[in-house]
Amino acid sequence: MIDLKGKTALVTGSSRGVGQQIVIGLAKLGCNIILHGRTKDSLKASKAMLSAYEVDVYEVYGELSEEAQVDSIVAQVQSLGITVDVLYNNAAVMTPYYEDFWAHSWEEWALSMKVNVYAMFSLCKAFIPKMIAQGFGRVVNVTSGIAGEPELMPYASSKWAVNKMTEDISVKLKDTNVRINTLDPTWLQTDLGGPNADNPVEAVMPGALAPVLIENDGPNGTHFCAIN
Repeated sequence: MIDLKGKTALVTGSSRGVGQQIVIGLAKLGCNIILHGRTKDSLKASKAMLSAYEVDVYEVYGELSEEAQVDSIVAQVQSLGITVDVLYNNAAVMTPYYEDFWAHSWEEWALSMKVNVYAMFSLCKAFIPKMIAQGFGRVVNVTSGIAGEPELMPYASSKWAVNKMTEDISVKLKDTNVRINTLDPTWLQTDLGGPNADNPVEAVMPGALAPVLIENDGPNGTHFCAIN
């Protein structure tokens, strides 16, 4: 297991839910944190929680549904003048559940792909080459085990795309010290998962850290599950 003390992680969607649990878990290991949320105000709770740990905490913000704002997020990170060692692509949206699954609009399909796939690709593009150059990096792309529910088809399809993208990028990282993997947090009681989910959000830990803590020759293009 690698030592994360003094390293820095960018975690998207870390204002609440799974992302908030991840940054707390990383901070407990001495990892510095770059919080991300839609707005600066949305990060107040997570920032307050991280004050209990002796780590550096930074903030970036912006919508992941707009390319210009994703570019701004990247620029905000770059302006910090620090190395990103861990990229945790956690943020996602889920469009409405439709009993009539044919009712999904093009706009809902587009939103799912923009936030869940396009933004993830842009962030990987921005930080993975630098990780390769610095000789270390861990990338975790959050996916889902959702299956057989066309009522949530845009969301499910976007997560299939996340799996495919991760597998394909991993081929290019084979001979580097950068590892990229997916994580299924499972069905949790979050704003996205709803109150009837199987487990409380806190159950995502410590499993959510497993793909970050692997060695340089560890799994690559592999699927992790937070709760087995």
